[in-house]
Amino acid sequence: MLEVNHVTKKYKKEKACDDVTFFLPEGGIHVLLGPNGAGKSTIMKSIIGFLKYSGEIKINGYNNKSLEAKKIIGYMPEIPSLYANLTVDEHMEFVAKAYRLKDYTDYKNELLERFELADKKKKFGDELSKGMQQKLSLCCALLPKPALLLMDEPMIGLDPHAIKELKKMMHEMKENGQSLFISTHIIDSMDQLWDHAIIMQKGQVKGNVTHEQLQEMNKTLEEVFFEITEGLSGEDMSESAPEEENKEK
Repeated sequence: MLEVNHVTKKYKKEKACDDVTFFLPEGGIHVLLGPNGAGKSTIMKSIIGFLKYSGEIKINGYNNKSLEAKKIIGYMPEIPSLYANLTVDEHMEFVAKAYRLKDYTDYKNELLERFELADKKKKFGDELSKGMQQKLSLCCALLPKPALLLMDEPMIGLDPHAIKELKKMMHEMKENGQSLFISTHIIDSMDQLWDHAIIMQKGQVKGNVTHEQLQEMNKTLEEVFFEITEGLSGEDMSESAPEEENKEK
């Protein structure tokens, strides 16, 4: 589904991402973990096509910056980027037109209802609280029902109801065969949700594990995270998962 091959991104002389390579199979909830400054947001922005980099990124076999790839990928940034002069409803309509969606009205209204924005349809982007802006950004990302949805710290700023609904949505998307790639440094937020984890540190992939593998090892994701990022384990877990038998997808 998603292939990231030897991606390096430099800011002047500093490498934010250093020869990053990993593969995400189709479907499931994949998480990207790492301490602050690990390179998580940089690799996410590279995948979505916002940054220049060396290396190769493919989505379903298409170059990530191609029109074919952009049709099937969605993105929720860490910091909402809304238009001050568009209302909540106009933001959703803008996304629908950009993706050339059809018969989306019922789903649009369902999203706004589930994330408690239905009564805010006529409010402008700059009139919303930070939490509401986050929820609108989430609704815009969900509306096209992308085959691959990237979310950067999606739960920060959300209230308990919105977090509950987002977790439900994640399960629904997984059941629908969609792929989610979620960047976060709050490990507890993904507890019992994740299928596959990429762990980064200092711009490099240091861990690549599945939920099943950690169960067999009788370890939690938190334990493995600290073993890797704090140098408590000598085991190389950067290429241990997942199996690439479906790499052509």
